[in-house]
Amino acid sequence: MKKISIIIPVREINDYIREAIPHHLRLDYPDYEILIFPDEPCSEVFPKTRIIPSGKTGPAEKRDMALTYASGEIIAFIDDDAYPRADWLKNAVRHFDDPSVGAVGGPAVTAENDGVLRQASGKVYESFLCSGGYTYRYVPGKLMDAEDLPSVNLLVRKDVFAQVGGYDSSFYPGEDTKLCLDIIKVAGKRIVYDPDVLVYHHRRKLFREHLKQSGNYALHRGYFAKVLPDTSRKLVYFVPSMFVLGLIAGPLLSLLFPPLWYLYLTVLLLYFILLVASTACFKDIRVWLLSIAGVFLTHVGYGIGFVRGLLSRELIR
Repeated sequence: MKKISIIIPVREINDYIREAIPHHLRLDYPDYEILIFPDEPCSEVFPKTRIIPSGKTGPAEKRDMALTYASGEIIAFIDDDAYPRADWLKNAVRHFDDPSVGAVGGPAVTAENDGVLRQASGKVYESFLCSGGYTYRYVPGKLMDAEDLPSVNLLVRKDVFAQVGGYDSSFYPGEDTKLCLDIIKVAGKRIVYDPDVLVYHHRRKLFREHLKQSGNYALHRGYFAKVLPDTSRKLVYFVPSMFVLGLIAGPLLSLLFPPLWYLYLTVLLLYFILLVASTACFKDIRVWLLSIAGVFLTHVGYGIGFVRGLLSRELIR
């Protein structure tokens, strides 16, 4: 039986942690520990949990502290605003019986108790029009090998994590992309995606918080397209920028060549139909309407952010 160390980086003990701990304590797995890394010492105590002050540092550096403090053979990374399903560890650990597997991850599904604005944010990410072939990060997909999984739900062999030098904090918030690439390229290990290795994740609220997050992802993905081409120089990441270019160039070109108006408006109509279909939510019409606007604005923000990252000489933090 492999011991697992659950690592949770956090600025301070918050309501998310207080909500998550009971879920961690109900995990259907016999041998695990919970390590929380806040900036400063605190007086709160949780069962089966060690709280280790890290000083004021970023999430990547906090996760790297697992190499010093974790006693488990497997390190399970999860964010403070996420909590696991009871079979999370049990479903993940079976893959590590295969020595070729260096890491295992799964979906981070929108938390069931999230409000309308957070549910709509989740619906945006779940839309194939927004996430393309990467919707499996937000809703359960199929069992497969993966090349880039987020650290909100990622389990890694401790020796492999040490071999690749942990997270590269200079790539925050895309340090998980760099880690996954190192696991595959440097350590020569596989990363398995299992839809049953599931956690629930509280989304950022539409619109401001969501767009700030997705824009930051875009900025770094654009930069990664230059420096980490193996996983980031892909057409799917360029599409939002092409969409923004089309939005701007379409009317300008149509003024010069009026027949192009028909093509431009037809493309917009098809986009709108796909937008409505990809965000369909019959349980709550409010979530549906908000997510329609959310996908459009995410496309625009991501497209602009990606170009900014692509043109950056160095990573902007």
